[in-house]
Amino acid sequence: MKPFVIDEATIAQVHQGMKYDTLTCRKLVEEYLSRIKAYDQQGPKLNSVICINPKALEEADALDQKFIANGLSGPLHGIPVLLKDNVDTCDLPTTGGSLSLEGFTPDDDAFITRKFRESGALILAKTNLHEFAIWGETISSILGQTLNPYDQTRTPGGSSGGTGASIAANFGMVGIGTDTINSIRSPASANNLVGIRPTIGLVSRDGIIPYSFTQDTAGPICRTVEDAVRVLDVIAGYDPADDETAWSIGRKPTSYVASLKEDGLKEKRMGVLESFFGIDAIHLETNKAVRNSIEAMANQGAEIVSINEKIDSDYLVSEISVHLHDLKDHLNVYLGALPNHASVHSVEEVLVSGKYHPGIEENLKKAMALSTGTPEYHKRLVERGKLQTQVMKLIADDQLDALVYPHQKQLVCKVGGSQNERNGVLGSVTGFPSICVQAGFSTPSKTAPLGVPIGMEILGRPFSEATLIEIAYGFEQVSHLRKPPLSASPLSGQARPGSD
Repeated sequence: MKPFVIDEATIAQVHQGMKYDTLTCRKLVEEYLSRIKAYDQQGPKLNSVICINPKALEEADALDQKFIANGLSGPLHGIPVLLKDNVDTCDLPTTGGSLSLEGFTPDDDAFITRKFRESGALILAKTNLHEFAIWGETISSILGQTLNPYDQTRTPGGSSGGTGASIAANFGMVGIGTDTINSIRSPASANNLVGIRPTIGLVSRDGIIPYSFTQDTAGPICRTVEDAVRVLDVIAGYDPADDETAWSIGRKPTSYVASLKEDGLKEKRMGVLESFFGIDAIHLETNKAVRNSIEAMANQGAEIVSINEKIDSDYLVSEISVHLHDLKDHLNVYLGALPNHASVHSVEEVLVSGKYHPGIEENLKKAMALSTGTPEYHKRLVERGKLQTQVMKLIADDQLDALVYPHQKQLVCKVGGSQNERNGVLGSVTGFPSICVQAGFSTPSKTAPLGVPIGMEILGRPFSEATLIEIAYGFEQVSHLRKPPLSASPLSGQARPGSD
């Protein structure tokens, strides 16, 4: 029997390997730790992992013993998880990427961390993020700049870029990002991955360092739609500690796995949001990849409808999103509740400490002058409500199953630059669900031998995740656009799936 191939392996393949005695959790963890050692601070120096679970091998051995005694202990038994370092872990530090919280370990797990452990998963490492998830290039005072494994001159998107780069480079099996404006889908787009931003209220935010309770959510970042769906199944559901999740009652199916249909595109009506495509030379690569992907959808039985409604994503960020208005008040809720041994307990104390990356100072100071409850804040909430109705009416008038568009009009930015023209704000401001899938690559270049990854978003009505999954999975089964980065190739003794 051939040895198990770690590189690009899926949850289902891992569980099959365990059942056929070709894989143990220990072996899986050892392989991932070897890859982190080889490629995170050496080789391409992706700089994506903030800390590794020092008890990972010990926990893997315990999971292997459980398997010997009783088989799989849960749907994610033995699956190594990479958590963005703004998700609380009671046995590992949670820093938000900030030196102001260096070494701080929470007393409790976040809700989703507990759900992972209950499912049999193993928390392997915590990943880098743009500090306090404040922007989209994934640079922090605690670790510095994470690099894109497909082009080390570029960022991995953000703010969950540490998770994105790590999952793309096969440092773990599945990952978690959080998303206030673009931050799950941006790294998915930039790293040739799948990212699911759930409807607000489907996944609990309890124990996650907040940016904006109005717009925050957490979701999976994975290499395949199926793995992302298996993660969503585990983390979704009601949590009394997050009031918004009460909206999920009666709206979450028993399992989203039932939506993994190969013919999921058949008879789906897809609205192409034309205003989310660029018209200049800088947009050509993205437009080509996404248009080709839409054509592939049509070839699989989807009906394509051109939507010419003018929606300006930059305007949504600057004039409707409440992220900066929420930041001080909502982050202070988390910081203020930290135990005495935490070094900071407010945004003001973070600023006074000086222990943060200078790149976030302007936004922190802006946030200090803003607040919830002001006339400007309420005006934005009114505009948010209008946008939600506008999108629902677009979907209703054309009897659409989903809207589709490029996640970002242009390629992910270079290191030292800032992200521009990201369309993920539509999902975050409305709170509607969206899935970012691989749409292909730009033309290969010296720094990007495969090309720079490009992502396509699929957005639907609130709690329409099952339909979006059908569409995303159906597209993935015919497109096969996932390619691992050449900068993090298989180690000695490893092989790509399908190789001899």
